[in-house]
Amino acid sequence: MQCFYNTIIGNVTDTDTETVAVERCEVHIMRTSGILLPVASLPSKYGIGAFSKEAYKFVDTLEKAGQSYWQILPLGPTGYGDSPYQSFSTFAGNPYFIDLEKLIKKGWITKDECKAYDFGDNAGYADYEKIYNCRYEILRKAYERSRIADDADFQKFCKENKEWLDDYALYTEIKAANDGKSWSEWEDEYRLRDELALEKFAKENREGILFQKFMQYEFATQWGALKAYANEKGIEIIGDIPIYVAFDSADSWSHPELFQFDENGLPTGVAGCPPDAFSATGQLWGNPLYKWEYHKKTGYAWWMKRIRHCVELYDVIRIDHFRGFDEYYSIPYGDQTAEFGHWEKGPGMDIFRTVKETLGDVKIIAEDLGFLTDSVIRMVEESGYPGMKVLEFAFDSREPSNYLPHNYDKNCVVYTGTHDNETLAGWYRELKKEDKKFALRYMGRKKLSVNEAVWEIIRLAQSSVADTCIIPIQDYLCLGNEARINHPSTLGGNWIWRLHRDEISKKLVKKIRRMTELYCRIPEKTEMLLKAEDAEDLGEEKK
Repeated sequence: MQCFYNTIIGNVTDTDTETVAVERCEVHIMRTSGILLPVASLPSKYGIGAFSKEAYKFVDTLEKAGQSYWQILPLGPTGYGDSPYQSFSTFAGNPYFIDLEKLIKKGWITKDECKAYDFGDNAGYADYEKIYNCRYEILRKAYERSRIADDADFQKFCKENKEWLDDYALYTEIKAANDGKSWSEWEDEYRLRDELALEKFAKENREGILFQKFMQYEFATQWGALKAYANEKGIEIIGDIPIYVAFDSADSWSHPELFQFDENGLPTGVAGCPPDAFSATGQLWGNPLYKWEYHKKTGYAWWMKRIRHCVELYDVIRIDHFRGFDEYYSIPYGDQTAEFGHWEKGPGMDIFRTVKETLGDVKIIAEDLGFLTDSVIRMVEESGYPGMKVLEFAFDSREPSNYLPHNYDKNCVVYTGTHDNETLAGWYRELKKEDKKFALRYMGRKKLSVNEAVWEIIRLAQSSVADTCIIPIQDYLCLGNEARINHPSTLGGNWIWRLHRDEISKKLVKKIRRMTELYCRIPEKTEMLLKAEDAEDLGEEKK
């Protein structure tokens, strides 16, 4: 999105800061910004964020705030620990996000039926146990009344997505029949995919398999409508693609040839990160590692399908753990920590040259955080993909940091923090004395309250040369660590925070857009819209 700045628009008043004169640049530039908010964190009636009216309202908020992007987390069905980065499928969508209100309007379920279920009574947090125990029941009622099997659009969806959908639906139903056990614990005929056994199971469980396909159809239909609405409003979606898939997933069960498995179908090594300053024993993720030699022989066919699918879901793809394509950390399967792993060579630029040749110019953000070797840095540079800069990593009084804004080049995305970090307010409260002094000195301030510091750091991000600026909504709201999304390497209490209804005030929206406008990150169309709104507001004030 281009911003065309060539005039002086006069004084702009920031309600919490000084009055400033905004002088427009004389060249055409592309500077944009957006907000990070997981779909699950949206408010809703039914325990967890969904593709509901609240999602559409948030898109409207983004437009009014002069934003260009809505960044979300992976949309797949969540597995153990409720993490979107440990999904049962890299292709399927999370049924929790299906808007029940739309199903009510179709006459497939009733409001009273929805009210009869306990989805959790805390509007600020998702109760996944309660959601799991009732969400599928109400969706099953909707399926049984939908008569979806005869619907032409449904049949078309199943045909177009057959390559992954059949395996996913079958995997999910076999898993349910085995009390949710991992596929590695199933009977051999199912675990090792005996063709006759699978055909027999599919025939005997036809309704359950159709139900799984129904949920995927509803997910895709509702998400497609929401994304189209966002795009019409000038908002693009930044979606996440984890480099790895979960061990217990339809992907690893249906395509064991893609992974480093032994003859018994068990991993020979699993993914993670080595010990560092943040974790003495490293991070043990447990994901199966890819058999990159096989992928290369196939022209990375599975990866091309995966990325093509993401291109349909999102406008921009953030690839998590980009370093893993250069080198990946292999931990012996069965180890309880990540201490005894070793580094192996990945496909490097070969896979991204294939992406270019096969899929064209895909918009990709490279998550290049953490310790980076020279070869990783070269790979990111050669790819041309923007990397990430996180301001919470910038203020170390002991040594210089590449995350300080004066070290940026334009081709990057600056964040105050990510879903894995503390909120800005929580981080600043706990910042070491010397680091806080350094931060204040860098910002040219002697003393700041926590909320003032949050906004000054947001200002650093917005004013930086980075082409794109993404701010988590918790930081704009100055929320503490009670609103943190995830604590890496911990189980329980993660992925649960939710935005309260009407928590984003009109005053805050204006404040966000003023700062966005000040630092030339508002697209021309949005700028014109805001000018019209301002004129209307001024007229109301005069009355």
